[in-house]
Amino acid sequence: MKRKAERQSRILAELEGAPSLRVAELARRMEVSTETIRRDLDEMTARRLLDRTYGGAIRPTGEEPTLSVRHALFIEERQRIAEAAVAQLSGARVIMIGSGATATHVARRIAAEMRDLTVVTHAVGVAQALTINPSIRVILAPGDYHAGEGATVGARTSAFLAGFRADVAVLGASGLGPDGPSDALIDVSSVYEAICAQAAQVMLVADHSKFGQIFPARYAPWSGIDRLVTDRAPEGALAGWLSDARVALNLAPRG
Repeated sequence: MKRKAERQSRILAELEGAPSLRVAELARRMEVSTETIRRDLDEMTARRLLDRTYGGAIRPTGEEPTLSVRHALFIEERQRIAEAAVAQLSGARVIMIGSGATATHVARRIAAEMRDLTVVTHAVGVAQALTINPSIRVILAPGDYHAGEGATVGARTSAFLAGFRADVAVLGASGLGPDGPSDALIDVSSVYEAICAQAAQVMLVADHSKFGQIFPARYAPWSGIDRLVTDRAPEGALAGWLSDARVALNLAPRG
């Protein structure tokens, strides 16, 4: 019993670092049979610890690791996405940036490569990343502080953001589903909606782990997104959704 509990705890830990897991790979890592892993996954699904998929498992729909955990995931991919995103920001004088790990990477790249602009954000990490460049004016939105996201949220945040206009908004997402990008946190999604309303262009920055994932709070339809910057070419249904909405696609350069 103890060994099963330890194995299932490890499965949950593995899911913190990947959006999905395969039965065969779990069996190999834990040196047990695929039948044992399938029984574990079935039991954990019944306990609502994860969701079963054909051949594996994913995190429960609507859940996402905290920002501190996400910062340790897909670092190389996010750095490449940030490079590609900043290449599309030439000429922007006012930029709004949302919260999240990928957005923070974009902010670091902006600080290193751009000058003489204003950035409006509700994310403390984004604001901190920009402070190394004295030519960038940083405006941090007030509101209720969400510790797990490292950002302000709520009605005061959205109302404050409504007082600005941006050339470009840079936003992340928890998932990219059929109706548009969504976020696991409803409060964050509400802020993203406010940001979208104030930007001439909306740029979405998201790595491939978000493809096809659906979370509770959609903050924009695909028709409201102008550009997706990602590390891997979307395929199948997602590629169709983007094409139908005429979302421009930029792929990050290979490392």
